Formats: sequence, C-alpha cells, structure tokens
Amino acid sequence: MGRVVVVAAVIGAATAVAVAAVVGRRCLRMWRRRAKALAIVKEVEEKCATPLGKLRQVADAMTVEMHAGLASEGGSKLKMLITYVDNLPTGDEEGLYYALDLGGTNFRALRVQLGGKEGGIVSQEFTEVPIPPTLMVGSSDGLFEYIASKLAKFVAEEGPDFQIPPGRQRELGFTFSFPVMQTSIDSGNLIKWTKGFSIDDTVGKDVVAELTKAIAKEGLDMRVTALVNDTVGTLAGGRYTDKDVIAAVILGTGTNAAYVERAQAIPKWHGVLPKSGEMVINMEWGNFRSSHLPLTEFDQALDFESLNPGEQVFEKIISGMYLGEILRRVLCKMAEDASFFGDTVPPKLKVPFTLRTPDMSKMHHDKSADLSVVANKLKAIYEIEDSSLESRKVVIELCNIIATRGARLAAAGILGILKKLGKDTINDGEGQRIVIAMDGGLYEHYDAYSKCLEDTITDLVGEDVSQHIVIQHSMDGSGIGAALLAASHSQYLES
Repeated sequence: MGRVVVVAAVIGAATAVAVAAVVGRRCLRMWRRRAKALAIVKEVEEKCATPLGKLRQVADAMTVEMHAGLASEGGSKLKMLITYVDNLPTGDEEGLYYALDLGGTNFRALRVQLGGKEGGIVSQEFTEVPIPPTLMVGSSDGLFEYIASKLAKFVAEEGPDFQIPPGRQRELGFTFSFPVMQTSIDSGNLIKWTKGFSIDDTVGKDVVAELTKAIAKEGLDMRVTALVNDTVGTLAGGRYTDKDVIAAVILGTGTNAAYVERAQAIPKWHGVLPKSGEMVINMEWGNFRSSHLPLTEFDQALDFESLNPGEQVFEKIISGMYLGEILRRVLCKMAEDASFFGDTVPPKLKVPFTLRTPDMSKMHHDKSADLSVVANKLKAIYEIEDSSLESRKVVIELCNIIATRGARLAAAGILGILKKLGKDTINDGEGQRIVIAMDGGLYEHYDAYSKCLEDTITDLVGEDVSQHIVIQHSMDGSGIGAALLAASHSQYLES
C-alpha cells in the first residue's frame, strides 16, 4: 500500500512538473511576444520623436523652400503658386454672389447675399449634385454642360432674399480642386485630372473658358470672376471676418497652406505689381520634403506603395488620409512579428486603408475604464473578438504617437510661414495680432490633434509671441470663400 502511495506521489509530482513546464513555456512565449510588441512600439516612438530642436529645423527648411519656390518655377518641392488673388475680402462687399465647388464625385452650387460692413452674410443657400460616373470619363462638353444645366436650375430658384442690381451680370467664384496652371484670376489650364476623373479633351484647356462656354449655351447671364482652390478660399473666408488673417491651413483628407505675400518678395512674378502690393501664394505644402522629417519604415513602405512615390511626403505623415493607415501598418507588423492579436494575424488587418483616421480618433479619445471604444473598433473593423485591456492601451499609445507627430510637424510648417513673414518674433515691442485660418475635418474633429498643434506653436514661439497668435476655425472655404473672392474681384468693383 505504501509503495502505491509513493508511486502515485511520484506520478503526481511528475505531472505537476510537466504542467508547470507547459505553463512556464507558455508564460515565456507570452513574455517574449509582449517584449517584441513593446520593442516595436518603442522603436516607432523613437523614430516619430519631434523634439523642439528638430521642429525648428523643419520650420527653417520650410522657409528655405518657400524662398526657393518664389524665386523660380520648379526651384523647390513647394510649388509656391501665384494665385492672382491680390484683393482679399474686406467685409465691405455687398450684393449677390455665386460659387461653384467641383472637387470630387459631387459638386456644389452656392449663393450668398452680402450686406456690407453691417450686414455681413445676410442669406446663403446651396445645392449638392452627384456627377454621373459616365460624365467623369466622357467629354469636356458633356461634363461642363451638365454642371451648367444644374447651375441654371439653381439660379432659377432664387428667392426674394437674393437680389441682384438691375443691369448687372451674376458673378461666380469657381473652386476647382484639380491641378491647374493658373494664368490670371479668372483663367487656368488643367494639368491633369485626379479623383477618378479622366476626360482627355479637357487636359491643357482653360477650365474657366470651358465652364463659361457651357453657361452661355444654357442661356445663363453669369461671369466667372475668380478661379480658386479651397485653401485660398479658406484664407478669403477668414479675412472676410478678421482683417488680421495672414494665412490659411487645410488639415483634412489632404493638407495645404496659403498665405499673403508682399508682391515685391516674389522674384518669379514678372507682371505689373498689383495695386494692393500683395499676392496670395498657394504653397501646395503637402509636397514639402526635408531630411529633418522624422520618418519610419512604415512611412517609407506606405510612400513606396503609393500612386505617387516620393511625392506629397509631408502630406503622408500629417494628414487624415494617412494617419489611420500608418497605425494599421504598425499593428499589422505587431500581429505578424509579435502575435499581438493572437496566434493568427487578422486577415483584414493586412488590407491597406481599412483603418480610417476618424476611427483612429475615436479610439484615441476613448476614456472608458475598459477602453470599450477601442475593443468595439477592433472587433467591427478587424473581427478581433477578445483583445486584452493591455493591448487596447498599446493601441491608444500608438494613436498618440502617430497623431502627435503629425500635429507637431503641422505646427512646424506654420512656424515656417511665420518665419518667412518675419512674424515669429515681436518687433519694437509691438504686439500685432496674427491670425491663422484653419479648416478641414482632421483639424475640426480630431481634438487631440488640434490641441497638440496649438500647444506646439506656443512651445515653438514662446509665451510672449504666442499671446498674439490666434488659430481660428474658418469654415467652407470652397463654398463661401469662393463666393467672397468673386465679390472682391468683381468687375463692378470700381462702381
């Protein structure tokens, strides 16, 4: 009997040892996975680091590129396009003005009644119209005649709140969000179509002339007085309500900046200097590139696999189109190399652009005790059923790393503009107010991003200067902004 007990004890001990060994191996494997995952996070954090010294280098590089782009065409990665906008709205504008916003699969027509200094924007109305897919790949006449017919219908619905003085043409600001070589305030030749449009016979033509021809065919008495992009429109909308606005920045799906430059500081300008002495410059700053930009292997892979490798590098690390995709790439590597979401990699995690920046923002702002928003997003998007609380905390940490880098680099870009204009310091003890008009879904809806951007500007310029800098949300530059530019460049301005 005693021998049986001893044998049983030995077997029990051996089993316990075996179980302990299995548990130990499992724990070791889990520890190694966790260590590998955290090593990836640490490397991303280090590569994305944006200490103030680096941000100042980025700002200085931006200023240098601005000078080069103003000196000659093709002299810089920044196009520094002359917009021919030399009269920004003052707030005195009166009358009825239209805007047409063409930048995607829909277009908008908008009208505003302006009441001068006292009245401001008295009334506004808009309509949004889908563009049939066949017209996006058809003929130039087909597209513009369709737009003109819908515009004429919208004009015909003008109510009593909208009045045009007798004997005057209606005037329209045309926001055309495709690459154009602008030749005057009301003309510009299409360089190429993007965003799913492919109409060969428009390329190289003046898009204002194409629209004007279609408007005339429709029997509509309307003149296009300004061809603009949405960033210039945002600048105009900001200046209309605040005379101290000097620049505009769009942070949305993409990113861009425009600012008011002294005409004499534009060496490549060979025309007669405008009476105002000013010219709005469309920087196209998404294409900025510098050796000082903190790039990771994930950014380099994203760029290499993109439709435009080597182009729009700044945009690819700060704008809404790409932030969520960078996060997805990091999570995918962690799943592959560190089994971060279990033994198998979630199949959908391998699919590019499945993690949108709005979803990243919601996870980043998750304040619940169990981080349920993160859990629900991982489940809904990638079918990850049982993420641990620890893994959810890591996801939020990555959101913070990627968004912080983007916001701080955007702030460095703004500092570059301030440096170019000599407004990064206070001169002669004067504290002039400096306003930057901002728009775009990323800035408007990603609170952690916009707060970080504003805090970083304060850190970069110091408390004394930052007291005079105002970051101001200016909405609907592509609509109201374009209508305001039609007003400030009206053919009836003198009268």
